[in-house]
Amino acid sequence: MTRQSAKPPATKATGRAAAPAHRFIVLEGPIGVGKTSLAIKIAGSLGAEQVLEQADQNPFLERFYRNPRAGALPAQLYFLFQRAQQLSALKQQDLFAPVRVADYLLEKDRLFARVTLEDEEFRLYEMVHQRLAVDVVTPDLVVYLQAPVDVLLERISRRGIRHENYIERAYLEKLNAAYARFFHEYDAAPLLIVNAAAIDPLHNDSDYEELLAAIKRMQRGRLYYNPLRHRAL
Repeated sequence: MTRQSAKPPATKATGRAAAPAHRFIVLEGPIGVGKTSLAIKIAGSLGAEQVLEQADQNPFLERFYRNPRAGALPAQLYFLFQRAQQLSALKQQDLFAPVRVADYLLEKDRLFARVTLEDEEFRLYEMVHQRLAVDVVTPDLVVYLQAPVDVLLERISRRGIRHENYIERAYLEKLNAAYARFFHEYDAAPLLIVNAAAIDPLHNDSDYEELLAAIKRMQRGRLYYNPLRHRAL
């Protein structure tokens, strides 16, 4: 598994000389919320390296969407090894590594496993996970993108990935609830919680610039970024 890299244009080289506020930013959220596209866009603005999961490389993913009961375990184990290998490689690099923007936390792997696997399968997954003893880079900012299931379904339909047509509403509801529980307790890094249903940072420049400014300002603790409330003031 290799990571994708986004080399900044030469005109931005001087901009990276100043110490950035965040060296490792992670975007997270449920399927369809737009985290990968937004991570790529933010990486471009910051002249950063992209660290992206490669879902299309998982040979078991379409089988899982077609038949979750039959395909969940191999799909989940493939993702676990893929993500662990990628993030462990980052940890091994020196302290002068470039700014990075990722579209996943390794912890999300266990979150998905708990939602998709039967109890016996999950116990096996936990045994494998513990044996890996993965040492990964801790982000210095996590951006959690929230959106209701109706919005997720609409965005999934719009992007037109064939095997995602099999995703069921009930699965997204469980996944959304699992993300909410996880980030309610999350304190490993500063956390920016974004109402992603209220903005379109991929197609609206004003939305994007406002969100990017909020990311750059974020320093510690947790902050709720609600554009609708902000605009109503």
